[in-house]
Amino acid sequence: MIPLIGIPTFTHEVNGSIRYEGLATYTRAIERAGGAPIFVPLSLGDDALRTIFDRMDGLLFQGGGDVNPTEYGESVEDYCGAIDRACDETELRLLRWSFEMNKPLLAICRGIQVLNVAAGGTLYQDIDAQLPTSIRHPHRPGNSSNFRAHAIDVEPGSRLAHAVGTTRIDVNSRHHQSVKQVAPGFHVTARAPDGVIEAIESTNGHYVLGVQFHPENLIDDDARILQMFKEFIQAVSEQMRSVA
Repeated sequence: MIPLIGIPTFTHEVNGSIRYEGLATYTRAIERAGGAPIFVPLSLGDDALRTIFDRMDGLLFQGGGDVNPTEYGESVEDYCGAIDRACDETELRLLRWSFEMNKPLLAICRGIQVLNVAAGGTLYQDIDAQLPTSIRHPHRPGNSSNFRAHAIDVEPGSRLAHAVGTTRIDVNSRHHQSVKQVAPGFHVTARAPDGVIEAIESTNGHYVLGVQFHPENLIDDDARILQMFKEFIQAVSEQMRSVA
């Protein structure tokens, strides 16, 4: 059976009308890796959201706006970006339920950030303001989505290293926030040359991987990146068999 992968949406308001949206780059990556992607709406009650959650075999958390700093005990600073409260609330519920059920998770860009917050970690609200560096992490106008902005050093033996088959790889970069205090139960498995955290993984043996770059934009350029999605789907399939 093809694994069903839920992808929480984000809020987009158009002329007073609320839309819940997701990007096709994520659904395409999941399908090419062997999964069946489905977008999850926001602002549902517990019963409806839990019903959807129970039918999903794994979850992917996509990029987007900033996580509300109040969720990790900080005030909202001027350099914090746009906050999507409905997205925060839905994703935090789904993540915490997933931790309880050991549901496989892949979290990308904003995804790694909300993953870390859900597990008890914190974030830099703005790298330039709080963690000065010579590396430009936010998107540069004119650069394509697959532009390789910098290298990352990957921990040998990690899930990410196994997937990409190397401990150093060039990645794209479109973020102004990053993981600060790593949540309990997670460890860092990749960093940029300036020390910015680029990947975290669960220490309990279950498949939970968060990456700060955007692998969904690199699958046509690099088979190693597509393999990351394939190993996620493989982990989901193995989990399905173990509970069948």
